[in-house]
This record gives sequence, structure tokens and C-alpha cells, in this order.
Amino acid sequence: MGVGRARSIALQGLEGAPVEIEADTASGLPAFALVGLPDTALGEAKARVRSAIGNSGFDFPAGRVTVNLSPASLPKTGAGFDLGIAIALLAADGLVDPERAARAVHLGELGLDGRLRPSRGILPMVLAAARAGFESVIVPAGNAGEAALVPGIRVVPIASLRGVAIHLGAELDPIDVDPLLPPAVAESPDESGDLADVVGNRDAVEAVQIAAAGGHHMFLLGPPGAGKTMVAARLPGILPDLDEHAALEVSCVRSLSGLPVGGALATRPPLEAPHHSASPAAIVGGGSGVIRPGAAARAAHGILFLDEAPEFAPSALDSLRQPLESGVISISRVTGTATFPARFQLLLAANPCPCGNAGVREAECSCTPSARRRYLGRLSGPLLDRVDIRLNVPRVTAAQLRLAGDGPVTTSAEARTRVVAARERAARRLRGRSWRLNAHAPGRWLRGDGAPSPGSATTLDRALERGALSMRGYDRVLRVAWTLADLDGVDRPGLDQIGRALYLRTAGA
Repeated sequence: MGVGRARSIALQGLEGAPVEIEADTASGLPAFALVGLPDTALGEAKARVRSAIGNSGFDFPAGRVTVNLSPASLPKTGAGFDLGIAIALLAADGLVDPERAARAVHLGELGLDGRLRPSRGILPMVLAAARAGFESVIVPAGNAGEAALVPGIRVVPIASLRGVAIHLGAELDPIDVDPLLPPAVAESPDESGDLADVVGNRDAVEAVQIAAAGGHHMFLLGPPGAGKTMVAARLPGILPDLDEHAALEVSCVRSLSGLPVGGALATRPPLEAPHHSASPAAIVGGGSGVIRPGAAARAAHGILFLDEAPEFAPSALDSLRQPLESGVISISRVTGTATFPARFQLLLAANPCPCGNAGVREAECSCTPSARRRYLGRLSGPLLDRVDIRLNVPRVTAAQLRLAGDGPVTTSAEARTRVVAARERAARRLRGRSWRLNAHAPGRWLRGDGAPSPGSATTLDRALERGALSMRGYDRVLRVAWTLADLDGVDRPGLDQIGRALYLRTAGA
């Protein structure tokens, strides 16, 4: 008896590393040792593999079995190594072709009856296998659709361990089994609505288009019923489709989160709206043992909407400060560090006070001044300093409601056309640079090659000198000004764009 080998993939965040599975069988008292930093779920593979091999028409080795996952210093998590362990054991006993078993990558969890269960994270695993240069990968039949999304690698979907063994040269008669499939998920109807539904609040309608065109973060402040949530819900509908790179990242995060991927990459920007009771780990990701992506990672290339933002725990809100600057989330644990994409648009909505009536005409506010300060003070200054657009959203008056059908309205289709045109204009201007959206432009470029028209930043300079703006705020006003220039079709921001951008920065302060 020799050493059987198979290949699999270990994930740390969205990054995958090849793992060689070595299996050795020897005479002695029956024992099954699994080494190589397995987590609890992987440690329990011993029971699953033993039953799956026995129920697939093979005899489990009677002596001492040792399985090593190499490199030993790399943490391995999850049940996706089950298939690789079983194939390595069969190769060690010469029941499958050892060379073919060692060349392919094997992914999937085993049921006790030997069938392969759909596993989360198959898409990033197959992508990692392709990037590592492997030619073929064997996956559960239930994951065939998402695995086939990765080009440049041969995907072999199989329903059972017996079928995999036959594929690798085992002399067994095939047995038809019903493949285990992921639960069917009904397509949810599009509930984003149309921008034309927003009555009054023309400033908010214009601001959401500016945010979409430049990828800017936005904060809406106003009493209950003013339309903050309605405006925010319409932002995804006016964003352009994802490009290929963004679509692949969004789909990989969905796969790792256990969300359905299907047979096509995601094309629309995601929207994540966690409840205000969410913990910091639920927002940015983490957890004990297995590191999972949080709402911020699932919102990458899309929108993270925090309604009733002051109700969130301050620690959860402040955990977003670093991702807003860097565009990535790094989660460190004793077992290693996982990195997730986090280039999202942050939307915050808040009432002006706990009762919501502060500043509302003919409405009595029962909150003391100190209670109002404490309420909005839960949104820290450093967090709000990273928000480009701050806007007050007042309640709609009866006159505005009656006149809503008389004036022109902006539909989501019209707004999306305008946003796409502005983004294309910015992409042409920024061709060859490492960023494509105005919201991501670095300060050195904004104050150098991207400086506004001569003399137009005087008001902005005065605001910086008075302390009304931080240096970060100064740059963020310039970014919004560039977006306004793209929407207006001018080559460089002038006095008008700088003034409007400064207003959008301070209107909700």
C-alpha cells in the first residue's frame, strides 16, 4: 500500500490556496487521524467519509488511517474537503487511478449515503483552482451552474462518490442516484420602485442621482414620513450594470455567504439593508472559527443602506470607517486573516431626534436639547466626515402634494441614462488611472491635475481656513464637484459646481 493523493482548495476570505491531501493506510488497530489544522466541521469529516465510502460499494481500510492536509500551517475550514479525503483514501488502496486522482481538484461535502451535497464557496474555490493552473475540477452536481461560470478550467459535476470513483477508473457498475440540489429560490419581485414616485423633495431626487453618478456616500436627515427610505430604495435602480470584474466578485461573495448564484454572474449592484440590531461582526464580517463575509462585503459594488442609523450600536457604525477609506475589509483571527472587497456606497438615514419631530412645523418635539445631541451624536464625527453628501429631507406639504402631477418628474429610466452618461464621461477622463469613479479619486490628483478652474475654489479654501471643513472634507467636496461637472457636461468644475458641492456637504450638517 502506498500514499494516495488528491487536491482541494482552502479559502481565506475570497482567496483560495491549493491543498494536497495525502492518505496513508497501515496495519494496526483501527484508527483515523486527520492532521493539518482542520476546524471542527472538517474534523467531523472522519465519520462522513467512513460512512460514504462504505455506502458507495467499497470497504473502508481496516487498519490505521492517516490523512494529512498540506501545507500543514494553512488553516482549513468547512466540509468541502470530504470528497478529496475520500478519493485520497481510495487512491491509497489502489481502487482508483492514483495519477488521475492527484491531478484533479475535488470539492464537495459528502452525505452518509455517498451523495455529494452542494457546498458554499464553490465559485471562489473553482476560480482559485483555475488561477493555480489546474486543468479540471470535480464538484457536486448541485453546484454545476456556478462552477461553470469560471472560464479556463474543465468542470466535472458528479452526484455521488461512487460516480467520482468510476470517473477516476474504479471498476464498478454505475448506479443512478438523485443528485442533491440546492433549494429553489423564487425570484423576488423588484421592489425598488421608480424615482417618479417621489413627491416633492427635488433636492433629494437630484442628490441621489449625483450619488449614483460619482459613487458618493450620502446621509439623509429628516422627520419620519419625509421620504428618506423611499429615495434610498430607488438608488439601486438608477445605477449601471456591473462590469465583469465586479460581477465576479459579487457572485463569489454570494457563493461564500451561502446565497444562490445560479448559472449566471450577478449583473445588478447589490443592496444590503441590515437591521439596526446588527452587531459589528454582522456588519463587517467575522464570527467564531469560520470567517464569513458581513453586510459590508455583500454590499461590495453596490449599496449598504443603514436606516435609522443612530439606532445602530456605535461600535458597529465605527467599524465601517476603515473600509470606507480602503475599500477592503481585513478580518484577523488567531487562525489567519481574511480579506473581502468593500467598495460600496454608504447610505445613512436618520430622524433629527428620538421622537422625530424636531424642526417640524406645527409638531411638538418632546426631546430635550441634550437628548437630541446624544441621539445624533451616536453618528461619530469621523464617520460623517467620510460622507460626501448630507441633505435635509423635509416633509412634503399639502401644496407640494397637490402640485405633484403638474410639474415635470424624473423617472428612474431617465435618471439611469443620465448617470450612465456621467460615468462614461468620467471613465474617458480617468482612462489609464487606477480609479474610475470620482468618489475614489485621491487628494493629490484633486489638488493637482484634477484641480478646479482657477479662482473657483476660493469659497472652499475659506471654509477650510475657518475649520468648517477638514482636509478630508475638502477633498470630498472636490469629488462631488467633479461629478456635478460630469452631469453638467463641462470639462472642469467651476464656481457653480463648487458651490453646489459645498451645499450638499453642509446642508444636512
